[in-house]
Amino acid sequence: MNLLYPKITLRQFGWMMIFGLVGSIIAGAYGIVHDQITFRLGPEYFTKFKLIQFDYLDSTAPIHVTVVKIGFLATWWVGLFAGWFMGRITLPHEPVKVAARRSLIGVGVMILAALVFACVADRLAPTSLKDPSLDYWNEMFAGYNIEDTLAFIRVGYIHNASYLGGLIGLIAVLIGLRLTRKNHDIQHKASSPA
Repeated sequence: MNLLYPKITLRQFGWMMIFGLVGSIIAGAYGIVHDQITFRLGPEYFTKFKLIQFDYLDSTAPIHVTVVKIGFLATWWVGLFAGWFMGRITLPHEPVKVAARRSLIGVGVMILAALVFACVADRLAPTSLKDPSLDYWNEMFAGYNIEDTLAFIRVGYIHNASYLGGLIGLIAVLIGLRLTRKNHDIQHKASSPA
């Protein structure tokens, strides 16, 4: 199978689009919950940083509503690509139900990896104003007029680690899907009559 120019049917392409759509909904929901939790840990990360990144959002809406929007908008695209690529690997070789089940498990692995990385980052984030790693952040603190620096960094660590965990989870899932498909193809060829 050529990864750059795959041979897929129009029906398979449609299913890949559906896998991407489902992935984007799941990732968006994860982002909403994630950002609601981290907003409670460090509101300034949103009020003084994320609101600038998402300045096109309605500034008159309640902050919790805006955080929901930010959570969805910051993560839906990850699920879109993840669902698409998982479908890309599974659909040409497996029935839709099997491919869907394996892809949903893959999304679960990604979310678990993102959660684990976020929890580890939460533990690794500086807890003292005397921590030398704060020097790296001083320019950002001044530029955004951050008052609760430790909470801001904590949420920053969690957000960055969550993306990293999701990426590593996706890579592991795609490799796993590809390897199991190759093993299945080899077994299928060996059991086919010559």
